[in-house]
Amino acid sequence: MKKKNDYRGFNLAWVLGIVVVTSIISALTTGVIVYNNNRLSYDLTYGDLAKDENLNEFLSVYANILSSYYEDVDTGQLLDKAIAGMMDYLGDDYSTYLDDETTAELIDTLSGEYTGIGVSINNSDKSIVEVFEDTPASKAGIQVGDIIIGYNNNDVTSLSATEVVNMIKNSSGNFTLKLQRGSEVISVTLKNETLIAPNVDYYMIENTTTGYLYMETFSNTLATQVEKALTKLEDEGMTSLIIDLRNNTGGYLTAATDVASIFLEKGSRIYSLNYQNEITNYNDETREHKEYNIVVLINENTASAAEILTAALKESYGATIVGETSFGKGKVQQTMPLDDGSMVKYTSALWLTPSGTCIDEIGINPDYYVKNEQVTDENGTITSIIDTQLNKAIELLGGITN
Repeated sequence: MKKKNDYRGFNLAWVLGIVVVTSIISALTTGVIVYNNNRLSYDLTYGDLAKDENLNEFLSVYANILSSYYEDVDTGQLLDKAIAGMMDYLGDDYSTYLDDETTAELIDTLSGEYTGIGVSINNSDKSIVEVFEDTPASKAGIQVGDIIIGYNNNDVTSLSATEVVNMIKNSSGNFTLKLQRGSEVISVTLKNETLIAPNVDYYMIENTTTGYLYMETFSNTLATQVEKALTKLEDEGMTSLIIDLRNNTGGYLTAATDVASIFLEKGSRIYSLNYQNEITNYNDETREHKEYNIVVLINENTASAAEILTAALKESYGATIVGETSFGKGKVQQTMPLDDGSMVKYTSALWLTPSGTCIDEIGINPDYYVKNEQVTDENGTITSIIDTQLNKAIELLGGITN
C-alpha cells in the first residue's frame, strides 16, 4: 500500500485520547478520557448534592433568572455557558465542554466506520484518487482517475466535491454515478454500505525484508486492520517492522491496548493509571505476540494513545525509537455525556509507562534523535523533505537507505 506523506493521526468506549481535527492544537481540547456514565461520580450521590449549599445557591440564581430576567432566556444555552464556565475555572487544557456537534464529530471520527461507497475524491475536479478494496466502488469497477460528472441522471459538473459527496452519503438506496474515463463516459449503479475507515498504510521496504506500517488514528477498528496488515506483510517475508506514529495524536485507549497486545507477550505491562495516588496496572492478557525487531517513528505531534503504544513497545517489547521527542500527553479525563448530545470532560488521572514514568509535559525521548531534512530553493522556499527518520529506521533494521 502507499505511504502517506502527512502522518496523522485514545476511545470513548472507555479511554479517549487526542484526535487530530485541524492540528496539534486540537490535542488540547480532547485529551485522554475515561468514559463513565453509570454513576454520578466516584463518591457523590444526588442526595449529597441536595445538601450542598453552594449548589443550592447556584440553583437559586438560575431560578431567579428564569422568573425575573427582563427578556426571554434560552435555558439550554444558559446551562451550556454555566458548564463551560466550570470547565474553564479548572484551568486545565484537557478539561472542557464539547457541544453536541463537536461530540458527534468526535465519536464519528473514532468509530472506525463510515457509510459510503469506498473512494477518495479529489476536491478540485471530483476525480477518484483512491478506490478501497472490497467496497461497493471496487465491486462496481470504479477506477482511479474516473471523474464524477453525473448523479442519478443529474449533471454535477458545476457542483463542488463536497456537494457531490453529500449527495452520495445521503443516498438511502441504489443510485447511479456517471463517470468520465478518458474519452469514454460510463455509468455504474451502487448502494452505500457501512465500511471500515482505513487507518493504516503498509508495504514492504524495497530490497529488504523490513515492513512499514503507518497508523493514522486509534479507532475502534484499528487493531483488526493492524492484524490484517501484519498477516500480509509476514506472507511477503517480513522479518522486521517499522511502525510510524508520527503526527498520530491518538484515539481510543482500548485500541492502543489491543494493538499493543498483538506484539507483547502475555503478562507484559502496557500502561498504568494513577488515580489519587492509587496505581492500577494494565497488562497484556492475550497469548498472541511477535518476536521480530521493531523501530517506532515518533515526532513532536505523537501524542496520547500513540505515546502509550510507543512506551509499551519500547519498555515491554524492546523496540527502538527514532525521531523527535513526543508531545507529552499523560493526563486522563473523565467524560460525562449530557442529555442534549454534548459532553464534558475533566482530568481525573495520569497514565504511566510500564516502568512507572509519567511523561506528561515531558514526552518520550527517542533512542536516536533524528530530524527530517528540508530541501529549499534559492529563495529559501521548501521544495521537498528528505525522510531521514525513515531512512535511519531502515538502516537500524539492516536495510538500505535512499
